[in-house]
Amino acid sequence: MLGIKLAVTVLGTLSSSGVYSGYTYSQGKRINVIVISSRPVGETVYGTVIAVANEGTAYEKLVLSASSDELYEPQIRELLTNVRSVRIDKLVCLYEKSCGAVICTKDRNDVKILLVKNHNGKYWSFPKGHVEKGETEIDTAIREIKEETGLDVKLLRGFRETGEYSPYGKIKKKVVFFIGVSSTKEVHIQQNEIDSANWVTFSEASGICCYPNDLRVLDRAQEYLKVNKVFK
Repeated sequence: MLGIKLAVTVLGTLSSSGVYSGYTYSQGKRINVIVISSRPVGETVYGTVIAVANEGTAYEKLVLSASSDELYEPQIRELLTNVRSVRIDKLVCLYEKSCGAVICTKDRNDVKILLVKNHNGKYWSFPKGHVEKGETEIDTAIREIKEETGLDVKLLRGFRETGEYSPYGKIKKKVVFFIGVSSTKEVHIQQNEIDSANWVTFSEASGICCYPNDLRVLDRAQEYLKVNKVFK
């Protein structure tokens, strides 16, 4: 039911952070709904289902946003943390957000970039991962790069490229990429996440990467490095 529009009958307030309890009907069945709203709501509220919360193995509650805000898992979990009547074992969200970087280093006369292939992926891309509670985009990118590759990188100012796509079903994923510079090529991959990692030139990467967004980010990154004379 992710992404659908619903009218929900509001029962009461669950927290002062704008969380309410409510219900709706689907195919004659009553469904419990958690409503998130930045403004006070009336007896009936309209919005979009932004998450499905599982309590235990079978019991589900829909999470509905009464605004147009794109709320991600850490934000939703934080809003629901202090609600005693809500226990979340699993949360499937409409919006996902990952951050990472095009990692560059100078190798003799060439600039090399690092591509990785995840366990669950068939294609090569850049190191990235989901935003966690309390993190900025930069925090996430630096942490994920360190976890996946073991590299400590310096993110360059003035470069931020985003892409949006739906990898499966109705889930909408946003990816934010920066440029990171590494002083070493010594990579230690995260064994439970990454299958392979490889340093390649920009031209080689253009032939390896498959996603249009990755190719666009590659072109923008190469242009940025050239214009700003990062590797003289």
